[in-house]
Amino acid sequence: MIRILTTDQIKALDAYTIGHEPVLSINLMERACKAFAGWFVEHFPVNKTVGIVCGTGNNGGDGLGIARLLHEWGFGVKVWVVRGAVPESPDYKTNLQRLQQSSVSVSELRNGIPGDAFTGRDLLIDAIFGSGLSRPAEGIYAEAIERINQADAIRIAVDIPSGLMADKPSSPPIVAAHYTVSFQLPKLALLLPGHHAYVGEWTLVDIGLSKTFIKGSHTRYFYLVEKDARKILRSRSTFDHKGDFGHALIVAGSYGKAGAAILASRASLRSGVGLLTVHAPSCAYTALQTAVPEAMVDADVHDAYLTNHPALNGYDCVGIGPGLGNNPATLTAFTSILQSFGKPMVIDADGINMLAERPEVQEHIPAGSILTPHPKEFQRLAGPWQSDFERLDKQQALASKLGSVVIVKGAYTTVAAPDGNVYFNSTGNPGMATGGTGDVLTGVITGLLAQGYSSLEAACLGVYIHGLAADLALPDTGMISMTASDVIDYLPAAFRKVSR
Repeated sequence: MIRILTTDQIKALDAYTIGHEPVLSINLMERACKAFAGWFVEHFPVNKTVGIVCGTGNNGGDGLGIARLLHEWGFGVKVWVVRGAVPESPDYKTNLQRLQQSSVSVSELRNGIPGDAFTGRDLLIDAIFGSGLSRPAEGIYAEAIERINQADAIRIAVDIPSGLMADKPSSPPIVAAHYTVSFQLPKLALLLPGHHAYVGEWTLVDIGLSKTFIKGSHTRYFYLVEKDARKILRSRSTFDHKGDFGHALIVAGSYGKAGAAILASRASLRSGVGLLTVHAPSCAYTALQTAVPEAMVDADVHDAYLTNHPALNGYDCVGIGPGLGNNPATLTAFTSILQSFGKPMVIDADGINMLAERPEVQEHIPAGSILTPHPKEFQRLAGPWQSDFERLDKQQALASKLGSVVIVKGAYTTVAAPDGNVYFNSTGNPGMATGGTGDVLTGVITGLLAQGYSSLEAACLGVYIHGLAADLALPDTGMISMTASDVIDYLPAAFRKVSR
């Protein structure tokens, strides 16, 4: 898993690399400049004009080195240096001397920023502040950031948008980048929803920082990528049979919401569960038997909503919540399942809402369960928050309190483990913003948990596969037309891709 380090750890990582590779700091900076420039020339044609706004620290040094390299590539480059209270770093001075040997225009801004300072460029690169910023931008720096945002140009941030703090809440002004090219490791701020307007589309470039230091660094935050999912996913052998892959029970649906039970059931089967039983109101019986013939259906005595449940001792996992509604009799049956099952469960949707409505019921959640709220459902459980950092703290606290895994769905879906670690998912796209995709995730994770994966393995693999299926569907469906059923249809391709 890719570790997400603090700014202090990143500084120490740079220093360790310089001392133990060994490599001169200016040569490490040159590697960063080349990595950024390599990404840049792959994305923009050489006939575009480029403006680079630099500070006088190391981020500014990166900007100067990038200016020299892009000039050598044939881009028309102009540089502005914003001179405020930040002293010149040694590597900044070296790169300024190197750039002055070229024909690139370098203008210094000391006493304010003219309103038209950064106009007339197709592309504007922000290299004022790096990830070490610890307070809001002020004075001439704030003015420069505002002028950058006013410019009619595509904006690209070097490492992190200037004004955005990596580890704590930020306040404007912040460069509103269309693209952010970050060095080696993702910064926590890049992954939080409130920062998307500043970060835009972000990518990582490798600059050869010490893998030994990274592996030995303690962190609570990780970024899930394909190799992580591949390590979790188990292979099957010749003599395996359905009894080896668990028997799951999905409890879902109510009058008018049988589709939630169908989606969760189809997804669970596509995730490899050996046997599946669905308990749903009797109004959903025919629909389930028709739409999901591979599943067994146990009909509730009530026609429209859940009032009871089957004996639970034969099941390896229960997934509960999609489409259940909030009838008082349903809450009674839901509580009975929590109290009776005794093994990890997957709780979603109306299951989450019932837990929020009756907090005393939370004490009956079996340890090791997996809760899968979207942000609004999570807010009902945990209360409001003032920043995305506070939301992460609340998610970690709830996971610890319940001894369970808490997932908050969305872009970079977060998986919080009881030990305080948080895993950010790298797959998925806005096409998933449609009804039913959460029911699909419930089915996927229920199927994995029933097969004997640990709660954390099932959660991390489930969110990765779920998002990957949507990514694989995207070329055929587009974002606008994607449905939850499309995500299910591409689960086989997602599992195939990860199992290679």
